[in-house]
Amino acid sequence: MTARGNLFIVSAPSGAGKSSLISGLLKDKPADKQVSVSHTTRQPRPGEVNGQHYHFVSVEEFKALIAENAFFEWAEVFGNYYGTSRKVIEQTLEQGIDVFLDIDWQGAQQVKKVMPEAIGIFILPPSKAELERRLTGRGQDSAEVIAGRMAQAASEISHYDEYDFIIINDDFDTALGDFIAIIRSQRLTGAGQIHTHNDMLNDLLAE
Repeated sequence: MTARGNLFIVSAPSGAGKSSLISGLLKDKPADKQVSVSHTTRQPRPGEVNGQHYHFVSVEEFKALIAENAFFEWAEVFGNYYGTSRKVIEQTLEQGIDVFLDIDWQGAQQVKKVMPEAIGIFILPPSKAELERRLTGRGQDSAEVIAGRMAQAASEISHYDEYDFIIINDDFDTALGDFIAIIRSQRLTGAGQIHTHNDMLNDLLAE
């Protein structure tokens, strides 16, 4: 029997390395793990594929889905809507696949109200100085934008205690190992093992 997959919420301030850790976890494209593909009303960027990077829908379609209570969580960001489909995630979990939600603390709070058993993981940088160094090292943003991201980071980090696990991303390989250990530990809980190995357990207990 295949155990139901786990829903993981992964949050972090910009520059903490969340996307890199998720990519590291999924680099071999494991069949039992996948990142949730959100719905959005924004236009696709060059190279983005509908259904792979996002489900691109119109504002009217998105609002209709809101009315149907189709989302675990949704938000409007800079004039565009983003949402996480309840139906798609439920179907994926039932197939025994772990699903990862790459969302902020506000989205995490919404998801937890609907699915309290979702497992929250917060990624932290080792220091403010290192976070600023990483943001600057990208070479993509102005000093003003980076200052804004640093201010936003402090607000986001203040919610760290709302999560089940905290990973300090100082050394990437160590942080990735911690990330993998958390995922594996959830597969080894008593309930999960009983569901997966029910026949074996009954055989071991048979007289």
